[in-house]
Parts: sequence; C-alpha cells; structure tokens
Amino acid sequence: MRRFGAYVRQRPSDGFILVAVLWILGALATLASIYAIYVTNTAISLDVNNDRVVAEGAVSAALELTAYRLASVSDDARPTRGAFSFRIGPVKTAVRYRSEAARIDLNLAPKELLAGLFTVLGARPDDAQFYADRIVGWRTSAKDDARDSEIAAYQTAGLSYYPRQAPFPSVEELPLILGLPPALAESATPYLTVFSGRPGVNILDAEPTVIAALPGMTPDRLYSVLGQREATGAQDPKSTMELLGPAKSSATVEGSRAMRVNVSAAFDNGRQVHAEAVILISTDATADEPFRVLAWQDDFDGPT
Repeated sequence: MRRFGAYVRQRPSDGFILVAVLWILGALATLASIYAIYVTNTAISLDVNNDRVVAEGAVSAALELTAYRLASVSDDARPTRGAFSFRIGPVKTAVRYRSEAARIDLNLAPKELLAGLFTVLGARPDDAQFYADRIVGWRTSAKDDARDSEIAAYQTAGLSYYPRQAPFPSVEELPLILGLPPALAESATPYLTVFSGRPGVNILDAEPTVIAALPGMTPDRLYSVLGQREATGAQDPKSTMELLGPAKSSATVEGSRAMRVNVSAAFDNGRQVHAEAVILISTDATADEPFRVLAWQDDFDGPT
C-alpha cells in the first residue's frame, strides 16, 4: 500500500516575499537606531543648554555679589582683590577678583613699561623697544607727518590694514601690531588690559612678571619687593614703594574701579564651567546699576 505524506508545493514568489520581509525589518531596525541616536543627542543637547543657563546664572550672581562687596565701601577702603564662594542649587561657585590696575594698560602705559614687559618675556631690548614704539603709534592720533610715516610702515610690510591710531578697544587687537611675533603677543596678553585707566601698575597685586617689567627694575629690587609684599601684604604699601627705587615712576598702590572677576562653577553632576569678566564699579550713588560689565567670556564661548 503506497503511503502519501503531506505535500506542500513551493511557489517561486515565496522567496521574494521572505526577502522583502527581511529588508523591511532591517529598514525598521535602522530607523529605530537613528531615532534612538536622535533622542540621545537631543537629551545631551538639552542637558548642555540647561547647564549653560545655570552657569550664566551663577556667573551673574558672582558678579553682583562682587559688585555689592566693592560698592558698599568707600573708595579709600575698597579692597583691590579678594575671594569668596557660595552655593545656589546644584552649583558651588568660587569667585576671585582683582583690580585691573594689576595689569599694564595698553592705552596708557609709557612705552618704557611696554618695552620692559616684552624684554622680560624674552625679546631682545632693541626689538622690545620697536614693539613698544609700534604700540604707541597704533594707539596715538598723531600729526600728519607721523601718521603718514606709521601708515607707510604697514604698507611697506605688505599688510592689508593700517594702524588704528586710536585707543585699543581690546587686548585681542595686539597681534595686529607690526612685527610683533604672535607667540610673544600671546605671552603678553595675560599681563595687559585696556580697562585699568592708569599709566602705572599696582605693585601690591601685580604678577611678578609685571613688576619685573617696571623701568629701572633690577633682580635685587624685584626680590626685595616680592619679599616685602609677601610679608606685609597691603599693610605697608609705603615701604614697598620705597624698595622700588627709580622703578616706582611707573608704580602705584592704588586700585582701579575696573575689576577682573574669575568664576569657577562646579556642578553636582561633575561638570565644571569657568568664566572671566571685567566689571566697572559705579561711584555714582544715583546710578541705576552699581556696576557695568565691560567684558565676559566663559567656557561655552572658548577657553578663558
């Protein structure tokens, strides 16, 4: 007796349907992966934006607290530097501030002081003098002959721009100075400002590099000044000034109404944000605001 098993006839279209189903499943998996990446990136972007909003709030609070500390005392009693910290929500904020008089003002410093800074940073004396002359030429509205001579120097060098012959609006303009090496300009930037409003520097707050740049400064005088400053702080400014000798012509113990504020915001999630701002303290009791922001940069804009 012949036995017949179940027999299913396979049609040619069955293989095509199977391939189509597998292709659709693969496409759906790809779309699901793309959507998952999109959702993840969106969440990260929102988290970064949220941190930026919180960080800006912390920096604003730091500037306001700094201004309150400085504006609430008389000009004579106002400190030229200080530090404090506070916490708001998920952020712990550390604040340091220092008078801009601790830096060399590009618009007001005598050329001897500017040349001294470049010399301290490694330039040859003749080159340092040349750079200082070009800075003075850049910031000064000279008479016709001097103006034409300064412009001609830039033309001869093949540059596509002329000296401003007006005050520097920012230290970032320094690399445009004729002949000044970019590396030297970058090295000098941390010791320069356009907000001090003083031709001299505050020796009680200035970096050793700035003090070393004072005209007539010698290594012995520098060590004596730094030692005296560390021993007495701001308690005996007169004695510290006397140690400078002839270098005191470009020195002062007074601060500036412009303050540089460094802010470090540490989030509970481990993220850290740094910001640097320059504020101008108002001395007008009737002013609408106790301070004005002159410059602001944080990690979201670029390294501070």
